[in-house]
Amino acid sequence: MLKIRSLEKSYGSFKVLKGLNMTVNKGDVYGFLGKNGCGKSTTMNIVSNIIPKGTGTVTFGKEDIKIGYLPESPAMFDYMNGYEYLEYIAACCQYKGDVKARINEVLTLTGMLDGGKRRIKGYSRGMNQRLGIAATIFDSPDLLILDEPTSALDPQGRAEVMNIITELAKTGTTIILCTHILSDVERVANRVGIVRDGVMAVEGDIDEIRQSFEEKSKKLVFTTFKDSKQAVEVAKDITGSNPDFDEKTGEISIPVLPEEDGEAKAKLLLDGLLKAGIVPESFELSKKSLEEIYLETIS
Repeated sequence: MLKIRSLEKSYGSFKVLKGLNMTVNKGDVYGFLGKNGCGKSTTMNIVSNIIPKGTGTVTFGKEDIKIGYLPESPAMFDYMNGYEYLEYIAACCQYKGDVKARINEVLTLTGMLDGGKRRIKGYSRGMNQRLGIAATIFDSPDLLILDEPTSALDPQGRAEVMNIITELAKTGTTIILCTHILSDVERVANRVGIVRDGVMAVEGDIDEIRQSFEEKSKKLVFTTFKDSKQAVEVAKDITGSNPDFDEKTGEISIPVLPEEDGEAKAKLLLDGLLKAGIVPESFELSKKSLEEIYLETIS
């Protein structure tokens, strides 16, 4: 769907992109991550043909591709209502189908069928975002770019927008999601790219990335709020490792070395704890969160 190779872009003497490579496959929900100023917005503006690229290549799976781009804070004509605004969008994109039917379709998908009758001036931030998504998908884009679509929304608003993205993904729409809310990415994305200092530092399927990071730093994690100090000593005696103990959460963690069998060590530890009369509230061979992977990558 989208391939970027050796992309560079400078603003005066400041080079933002320094040879970025990126691959988005058809049907992906791609989490595009990185600190402010790393080049994410510049990349998306180049992909959307809003600004010219410097050097490098940006290619798509086919020549005639439709791109829908929702900026972080979409500007709308607030004297219009939602229906009127989408009629304007239909005219701008020279929509060839049944405009009224398509308006009802996208408003239904975004949960704005009733809100479409109200003036935009009276919309909440969440309603603005949902109408923005409705406008962005109106002409059925091949590639949908969403820049911080849940920024400044309350939990209910975030959940609503994430549900919309999930529904769009089911239709096979290719989506690039630029956000700092990593839990949102974990919820909907199948693939991520993490940009650091103008280059792609990590890219791939989330599960594969998580596995590669876990191979370097696996650990056994269990919690117990009773006999915590005894549990630490038992874990130390059984594993020969020095456990880390978090007094606030009750979490005790033991590293698993690359040459060790994590599952065998987990069974040994759990059996030892139970024999000592210690029943953990939780016990797992830890999985790296996307946040942990992200922080390791950008640091």
